[in-house]
Amino acid sequence: MLMEIGQAALVILASLLPIVNPPGSALLSLGIVPHADSAERARLARRVATNSLVLLVGSLLVGAYVLSFFGVSIPVLRIAGGIVIAAAGWRMLNGQDDDDEDETTVHKHRGDPSFYPLTLPITVGPGSIAVAIAIGTGSPREGAGWIHIVAAAIALAVLTISIYLSMRFADTLSHKLGKERTQVILQLLAFVIFCIGIQLLWAGLSELLNLHTPVAS
Repeated sequence: MLMEIGQAALVILASLLPIVNPPGSALLSLGIVPHADSAERARLARRVATNSLVLLVGSLLVGAYVLSFFGVSIPVLRIAGGIVIAAAGWRMLNGQDDDDEDETTVHKHRGDPSFYPLTLPITVGPGSIAVAIAIGTGSPREGAGWIHIVAAAIALAVLTISIYLSMRFADTLSHKLGKERTQVILQLLAFVIFCIGIQLLWAGLSELLNLHTPVAS
């Protein structure tokens, strides 16, 4: 039984971890809050980890029902998410020249970024939500349902801790890399985020076009 729980937890964690990508999300946070001190970074890390956990749990438990209630399909979710992610990546690509702004100006301009964009869409984006919804709809409905719940709880706990640690110590990693290397990595990650957004948008559009293409007789 313990082996069954462990295997299910590993499957869930392996499905979500590459998409959430806590280290990559943490490095991207340096471009959003470049002047955050240690205390503020700890606060942001707690909020982002908590928000991510709530979003993933909600997607696992009720995501499919919410989409069904509002008549939103997975392709439409991908299109909307792709637009949001591409917009975030574009802003990051064009926002690197704002480093000369003082801390007060940056925070006044951006407000509290702990939910948007640090949690959604950078850490938990449409891809993560879609995977969580798929995991939730694929949960066992007979007999071993509680095993799936325990496994999901373990996997989400590990994922949440990794998100917190990565976000909390992103500045330490940045110091080890150096300013120039960090800026290069941030630019590359921002471009990758932009490309991921376009890819999600195209995947959603392609799926919708295929669904609405009449079959030749």
